[in-house]
Amino acid sequence: MSPVIETEEHKALRSAVATLGKRYGRDYLLQAVAAGKPPTELWTEAGKLGYLGVNLPEEYGGGGGGIAELSIVLEELGAAGCPLLMLVVSPAICGTVISRFGTEAQKQRWLPGIADGTRLMAFGITEPDAGSNSHRITTTARKDGADWLLTGRKVFISGVDMADAVLIVGRTEDARTGRLKPCLFIVPTDAEGFERRPIDMELGAAEKQFELVLDDVRLPADALVGDEDAGLLQLFAGLNPERIMTAAFAIGMGRHALAKAVEYARDRTVWKSPIGAHQAIAHPLAQAHIDLELARLMMQKAAHLYDTGDDIGAGEAANMAKYAAGEACVKAVDQAVHTLGGNGLTREFGLASLITAARVARIAPVSREMILNYVSHQTLGLPKSY
Repeated sequence: MSPVIETEEHKALRSAVATLGKRYGRDYLLQAVAAGKPPTELWTEAGKLGYLGVNLPEEYGGGGGGIAELSIVLEELGAAGCPLLMLVVSPAICGTVISRFGTEAQKQRWLPGIADGTRLMAFGITEPDAGSNSHRITTTARKDGADWLLTGRKVFISGVDMADAVLIVGRTEDARTGRLKPCLFIVPTDAEGFERRPIDMELGAAEKQFELVLDDVRLPADALVGDEDAGLLQLFAGLNPERIMTAAFAIGMGRHALAKAVEYARDRTVWKSPIGAHQAIAHPLAQAHIDLELARLMMQKAAHLYDTGDDIGAGEAANMAKYAAGEACVKAVDQAVHTLGGNGLTREFGLASLITAARVARIAPVSREMILNYVSHQTLGLPKSY
């Protein structure tokens, strides 16, 4: 089946998740934000219904699907106003990396819990001095007998307070060359020497951001995920799903804002007819819809390429999808706020908080400028400036 045309199974999944999302909605999420609590009830129910692990192997409690299915789950929850950020992290990044590269023991220990939502894993790559440049990562692991000792700092790590462990990107020394190479370690959040500090964010989200300090955290040999020599391959196996899922997050948010604006424009009457009858209102909303639909097509292509094992093709498409979705989301939210005028800035309509939230898709997990660098170098073959 072409990724352009959704299967009946995909349509049924979309409809079922939309029904769940509508039961919770934007008000539920805003109440969680106001209370400083994670969206535990929605997370737990989505896990029980099997939505959190649709991309994970059936033999470990998952749905046996791929990122295509998981992106539908996140998009529909977002369209209902209650996206789950940790879907991007726990099943999409960590679940994918462990199912592809983990040992049998790691899979049995982590995947069933990730799939049903009873266990959650965060992901730590960004550092104070290493954002998009993963070669500057200074978190290092050194051998101490059979164990590893992990030391370093991470920033903007989502949901650590909810997580049982963090999949940390560190570096180890290559015995042959002496050079540092990336490796992935499962670090329990209750490990000695593991410290988390919340980052004070203006962004209103149910999931908090943290700085991590790792001070000689002792890890057993089996904390290393996969082959010590395949670090970059394993790392990018998690980053492509992350970009696809960020696109799903943005498309869902954009659809939610657009639906609010369309409803308002249909009913709000200032002169003789509803404001949506005027092209100055209608056309920008139509453009926003077109941009969101185009971004979704690229997201579906990226998910299809990834799920069929084309990592290189998926890398290009995932970056493009994330870029397009971020731009479409910001434009949709802005247009929605303008359509409502002063009402667009009230708590009653719940759009103003999306002005900040929409920017996340332009910034994280990689900036749009770095995506343009990727496309100009990798796709167009232009020389690098760095």
